[in-house]
Amino acid sequence: MKFARLGDPGTEIPVLVEGDRFLDLRSVTSDVNGDFLAGDFRARVQAAREADELPLLEDAAAMRIGAPIARPSAVICIGQNYAAHARESGAEPPTVPIMFLKTPNTVVGPNDAVTIPRGSEKTDWEVELGIVIGARAAYLDSPEEASAHIAGYVVANDVSERAFQMEVSGGQWSKGKIAAGFNPTGPWLVTPDEVDVDSLRLRSWVNGEPRQDSNTSDMIFDVHVIVHHLSQYVTLEPGDLILTGTPQGVAFGGRFPYLKAGDVVDIEIEGLGHQRQEFVAWEAQA
Repeated sequence: MKFARLGDPGTEIPVLVEGDRFLDLRSVTSDVNGDFLAGDFRARVQAAREADELPLLEDAAAMRIGAPIARPSAVICIGQNYAAHARESGAEPPTVPIMFLKTPNTVVGPNDAVTIPRGSEKTDWEVELGIVIGARAAYLDSPEEASAHIAGYVVANDVSERAFQMEVSGGQWSKGKIAAGFNPTGPWLVTPDEVDVDSLRLRSWVNGEPRQDSNTSDMIFDVHVIVHHLSQYVTLEPGDLILTGTPQGVAFGGRFPYLKAGDVVDIEIEGLGHQRQEFVAWEAQA
């Protein structure tokens, strides 16, 4: 199954995506949120679908695409999870997952404009596979247990400001990760039965020029290891989002320029959809 949320920020309508058809889920849930995902949501949606209780959402194609999950309680990220990216960053591949945090207000629609922070000269892109939690996970006994706690997967752009992250960080990466809108997510939440999460092609482009091209098979720590590992330190709640790291090909590696106002970034993961953002200059609010 594929789920999306369509409409203006704060008033998105939950939908089931079937090809080019968008079926209104409001008879089943008010939103694609933790409460919805914590239940047997696929069975509930399937029952409503078979009972013809999911009407076609009119004018869906003309509506803004929001993040496919409502604002999560936590956004937890894994750093340097592709060996080639670690090396282009000047580091050896990690032996344990590196964790940092983004704030919930970074999560925005996949095609929403992204504001370059005030004073930024090193804003960067990162295509990433995102894991959405479907059942509370704490102290899992093994990676094999992780599957029962995963609702699905999303495309994410872990936008980063490298000077904030590395030069004025005080040793913590999050300072360069938490500007509002720094986590375009979607277009869809795709359930695990729809994709082979261990072999998905990830790609990114800037102004139409290729940047990243890799596969989740190259991750150092796979999704099940990540969920198991994190559960030893944090209680993962339904609706939480985990970003699993980015492959090589970002500006931080030194081969490409950082983003400037007017640049357009495209992000895509096989089976999970495509997103596009224009990067815009920061302006003081009146």
